[in-house]
Amino acid sequence: MAKITWKPGNMLYPLPVVLVSCAAKSGKDNILTIAWTGTTCSNPPMLSISVRPERYSYHMIEETGEFVVNLTTEKLVRATDYCGVKSGKEVDKWKEMHLTRERADIVKAPLIKESPVNIECRVAERKDLGSHVMYQAEVLAVHVDETYMDSSQKFHLEDADPIVYSHGTYFSLGKKLGTFGYSVKKK
Repeated sequence: MAKITWKPGNMLYPLPVVLVSCAAKSGKDNILTIAWTGTTCSNPPMLSISVRPERYSYHMIEETGEFVVNLTTEKLVRATDYCGVKSGKEVDKWKEMHLTRERADIVKAPLIKESPVNIECRVAERKDLGSHVMYQAEVLAVHVDETYMDSSQKFHLEDADPIVYSHGTYFSLGKKLGTFGYSVKKK
């Protein structure tokens, strides 16, 4: 099979797709959809998001240095898309998508109640990359929906039906193929 060479571009797919909630010092808040996100360090826990400066939420994050990453699910796929194509300048995304604000423990930005996992973040480093500004953020607190906890207190995100984004399309996750280290476990 032959391969075709394309011009340089981002083809690292699938990606997590998250709803990022943020708030200005004035108290005005917003939600934006981010697919340019990922874990960057486990100790200390850190993640990154990349935001275009023309996005309405960009100035809120710049002003406060805080945001919440809210994981998405099949039930949230419509809200995930909507919050990525509509501007908070023009619509109240919370109201339009019937999302519920919950108070965070540390940051001023609200959590999205309907999300199974909410990650409170504070910007540790900001880097201009071109079309996007990348925020390297310290994870300050993690909230998980107890609905997805089993009797031994293990969290089962897979039961929440998380989604991913790949080249313009949202997908549910498929079947379980293995667990970390399964290829070297003794039988």
